[in-house]
Amino acid sequence: MLLHEMLKIDGGEGVFLAEESLADLISLPVTSEILRSGLKVEDLIEVVEEGGGAHRLGVALRLTEPADTWLLLTDRYSGSRALDGYLQDGAARVVRVEEEKFLEGVVEALAISLRSELFCDACPVASPPLFVPERIEGLERFLRPLLPAGSEVLEVCCGSGMGTQALKRLGFRPWTEDLDSCEICMALKAGHLDSDRAMVLDARLLDRFFPPRRFDVVVGFMVGLIDDVNWPLWREVLVSSSKLAEKMVIYTTYTEREARIVAEALGSVGWAAEVAANPDDLGIYDQWALLGRRLG
Repeated sequence: MLLHEMLKIDGGEGVFLAEESLADLISLPVTSEILRSGLKVEDLIEVVEEGGGAHRLGVALRLTEPADTWLLLTDRYSGSRALDGYLQDGAARVVRVEEEKFLEGVVEALAISLRSELFCDACPVASPPLFVPERIEGLERFLRPLLPAGSEVLEVCCGSGMGTQALKRLGFRPWTEDLDSCEICMALKAGHLDSDRAMVLDARLLDRFFPPRRFDVVVGFMVGLIDDVNWPLWREVLVSSSKLAEKMVIYTTYTEREARIVAEALGSVGWAAEVAANPDDLGIYDQWALLGRRLG
């Protein structure tokens, strides 16, 4: 695990995150309880950002009860300084890590817990995720002339990772996000998503983990279905996700109407938005697309 590498501990030692999800890393329910409890620790490692502002990223606590293990706490994404109290007497050890590598380690640990069904009573989905080769091939053809080689890509609302396969075939290793933990879990088990870049999270909270314009391109495949009732929610998701793109956004839809609704919304917040038809023989997936390029 990446956490073992970052903390410079033996691969056989247990290491867990205090929180169960990325969303919990914002509100810190378990971390707050640990801090209130006055938990006694055997050892402590402070994780500090390498270079830059040398911000504290987290604190790893060595516990002996109920088992000998490491517990990683981070207040980096909460907007608080909740961990300051643990560092009043200085950390026994300090390790330095690039901030994005730290996030990859956190995401990987959560993905491993999810894939292992650590927080599930039982898996409600026994079958593998849907995999339609024709759709993947169609997306690959559509995206090839649009995505510059070497681009940093974020895919929002990735579902079970079918569209992600087209990005991978084109040589990209995208960060992926979806709110549905079962979809992400199935994709991880099938090997469709990379565990250190697969996030279970509301897309509207991505800006707690990434700065504006962090990615060259943000994509979302088959966003919707969009109707008058759910459009306000979809608008929030797509506008907030687009803020993370430096150059381009690409969102595919089932209908032209959906693509034009998205284009109008992005045009109102500083994007040059173009709607393009993308028909294929299946007539189901990604039939229309919104191509947005940042104006300034």
